[in-house]
Amino acid sequence: MPEGLSIFGIAIVIIAIITLKKGIKVVPQSDIYVIERLGKFRTTLSGGFHIIVPFLDTVRKVLTTREQIIDIPRQSVITKDNVNINVDGLVFAKVQSASEATYNVVSFKQAVSSLAMTTLRSEIGSMILDDTLSNREKLNARLQSELGEAATNWGVLVTRVEISDISVPREIEEAMNLQMKAEREKRSIELNAQADKEAVIRQAEGIKQSEVLKAEAIERMADAKKYEQEQVAEGQKNAIAMINDAISSNTGSAEFLLAKDRIKAFDKLAGSASKDKIIVPYETTELIGSLSILKDMFTNKG
Repeated sequence: MPEGLSIFGIAIVIIAIITLKKGIKVVPQSDIYVIERLGKFRTTLSGGFHIIVPFLDTVRKVLTTREQIIDIPRQSVITKDNVNINVDGLVFAKVQSASEATYNVVSFKQAVSSLAMTTLRSEIGSMILDDTLSNREKLNARLQSELGEAATNWGVLVTRVEISDISVPREIEEAMNLQMKAEREKRSIELNAQADKEAVIRQAEGIKQSEVLKAEAIERMADAKKYEQEQVAEGQKNAIAMINDAISSNTGSAEFLLAKDRIKAFDKLAGSASKDKIIVPYETTELIGSLSILKDMFTNKG
């Protein structure tokens, strides 16, 4: 075989290999290839095996579909109440449109970072220091909203924004610590005062409840005493009525009751232990009459 033909064959093989290499593209799962034909956007290639036209189609840019972290450089920001603080953070974003991320902006990462810095200065400049430190979640949401609207034109989705650090000057930090200490002491005093107040109220409520219970007990005892007296009076009333009925039906009943009471009184005097006594009936005839009446009554019963 002539030497010239051999060299030509080798060249053909090399050209064929280069052509195949340029025409066959195996794209990783998480990447996107932006393809241009003769300098103009043609298509994008996602993960998998693809064939393009060699020498006419070229890979303009390789982008990833994974979430990317864009740093917000540390910067000095002045709050609404004129406190100079240092702030840095992170922006999490994903490419949604490879063509827009390639042709609408030179570098979407740099653009997002610069816009985040500008937006951060604007937002913190409208907030006082206390709100900046206490409402970090609210600040993150505002930044994400502002960045999301602009990043949409670049084919980028801002998933979240995190303010990683906010540092204040040393003198401001010391003043804040003193303020926090004073607030804690104030809160402690208020809690102690509230506890003492509640204890006094509970003690007063206990005394009040005790007095109420005592009053209820006295009222119940009075009602019981009243009921007892009413029953006794009712019994006496019934006894008197029965005595009146007995006297009305038997004229000797009254004399019998009188005789009974006189004998009972005489018997009590006679049974007394005192030696210095002389029993003299006030009306001996009446006593004898009473005994006669009792005798007659017992005789009649027999």
